[in-house]
Amino acid sequence: MKTLDQPKEGDYSPFFSTYLKLVSGNNYEELVLKQSDSLLKLFKNKEAEWADKPYAEGKWTPKEVLGHMIDTERIMTFRALCFARGEKSSLPGFDQDPYVLNARFGHVPLDHLMDDFVSQRMALLSLLRILHEDTLDLVGTASGNPITPRALFWIIPGHFEHHMNILKERY
Repeated sequence: MKTLDQPKEGDYSPFFSTYLKLVSGNNYEELVLKQSDSLLKLFKNKEAEWADKPYAEGKWTPKEVLGHMIDTERIMTFRALCFARGEKSSLPGFDQDPYVLNARFGHVPLDHLMDDFVSQRMALLSLLRILHEDTLDLVGTASGNPITPRALFWIIPGHFEHHMNILKERY
C-alpha cells in the first residue's frame, strides 16, 4: 500500500488536529520515507555536539527529541495494530517526560538512535502493507478517546513534522 486516505474528523480526538494539519495528500509511503531522509540529513549535517544540547534550560536535547519521536511512533503503531485487530480494551495514555527521562537517550550513540528510527519507520510501513483496508477504520480507545488505525497512521507523520519544525527553528 503506497496510498492511504486521510482520516475523517471524528476518527480521532481534537487534540491530534494540530499534528494532522501538518500533513496532506495520500501518498503515505512516499511521505514517511521522505521524512526519514530529512531527519537523517538534519542530524548528519550538524556538529556532533549539537545533538546533546537543549535550546534552553529544562528542554530536551535533539537526541531526546529523536528518542521521543521513536517512542511515540512505536506506541502509535502498537495502538494501530491493536485496533486493526479489533481490540476492545482501552489502551492507556503515556506521559512523555518520564519516558524520555528513563530512556537516558544521552547515553545512546546517535547512530543507534538514527538506525532505530529507520527501523521503526520500516516496521510501520510493513504493518500498514499487511493490514486489510477495512480494518483501518475500526475504532478503539486510547487515552480515554476513540481513535482509528487510519488516524494513528496519519498522526505519526504529523507528530514528526511538529518536532522537525521545533528542531529546525529552535536548535
